[in-house]
Amino acid sequence: MRTAFKCRAYPDPEQAAVLNRTFGCVRLVWNKTLAERSARYRAEGRRTSYRETDAALTMWKRTPELAFLNDVSSVPLQQALRHQHSAFLSFFAGRARYPRFKSRTGRQSAHFTRSAFRIRDGQLLLAKMSRPLRVVWSWPQVDLAALVPTMVVVSREPDSRWYVTFAVDTADPEPAPKTGHEIGVDLGVREFAVISDGDRLANPRHLERKARNLARYQRRMARKRLGSANRRKAKEKVARAYRKVRNARRDFLHKTSTRLVRMADTIVIEDLAVEHLIRNRRLARVISDCGWSEFRRQLEYKCERAGRRLIVVNRWYPSSKICSRCGHRLPQLSLSIRVWTCPDCGTRHDRDLNAAQNILAAGRAVTACGADVSHAGVPGVRSATKQETHPVRGGLSHS
Repeated sequence: MRTAFKCRAYPDPEQAAVLNRTFGCVRLVWNKTLAERSARYRAEGRRTSYRETDAALTMWKRTPELAFLNDVSSVPLQQALRHQHSAFLSFFAGRARYPRFKSRTGRQSAHFTRSAFRIRDGQLLLAKMSRPLRVVWSWPQVDLAALVPTMVVVSREPDSRWYVTFAVDTADPEPAPKTGHEIGVDLGVREFAVISDGDRLANPRHLERKARNLARYQRRMARKRLGSANRRKAKEKVARAYRKVRNARRDFLHKTSTRLVRMADTIVIEDLAVEHLIRNRRLARVISDCGWSEFRRQLEYKCERAGRRLIVVNRWYPSSKICSRCGHRLPQLSLSIRVWTCPDCGTRHDRDLNAAQNILAAGRAVTACGADVSHAGVPGVRSATKQETHPVRGGLSHS
């Protein structure tokens, strides 16, 4: 199992210059490779392999125009090629969108493998640096000096904060003790989640609470002249405001997902099409603020670590329209109706709680009968699965 430790870094001016130069070279190699990949595919209809991009990078370093690529460590440049190759594998497999060009104003990062760094006496020394990089370790129960990371990622956020991430391979943890409890979770906007046992989790609406501050900082930035130092400072203030929103949201999602994993052996959720839901202009911002995709990602890896089972119900399953008592299905149910009464058994339902109970019932069917079970003519349910990647072949020009 791979675990990551992310902590703050404080490079001195000389180290910051080396890292900024490395970021620039990584960005150049990524963008140039992406441009030639795209041009070749449009002209010849052929894909490009990692081996060909690696050979092209070697030829670029020998040209006078790109000889400065030799001034930085070659490992982050090679890793940029590997990451782009993986990005194209995911794109052609239909799991991700087409890779995009990197901007100098966004987040910058460089990946160092074991050959480009070493940890000695609890200090991190990177390639092309004469002094250790100062990091603030935040895990007293873990000894940094005894850490054996497989990769170190140095990054600089748009708010000018530096971070170091240590990726470590660790043994699988012991499964969590059984609770004998199963829950269905219905995610929403008015309330972040309604659990089948009646518990409700309020939506904290982190972005909405900071909207006035963000608007004020953005107005100040808009008044500054393009390219000026004042505009750069104003942009950093906007980035800091967004960082606070992002950290608060991530903290809430981690606490909520950990709570659910600890309280139940089986968790059943709905497969929400977030990409399609945010096309609603009225709800796009509040849906994005919920962080449903990140919440599901956290549930997936935390359930795997704790030995729990996560079941994902098909997005077309009409959980809100079905009576959880008798199974009657309503032909229509608008979003404005939050409470409804079943015309067959007369049970009065809260829309979200009823949906959570139906989601749990669909998950129990999977537990009893296996995945891909159909229910009364409606789309089935499935367990969360991973897809395999396929190799890509092709090449780049060396000119």
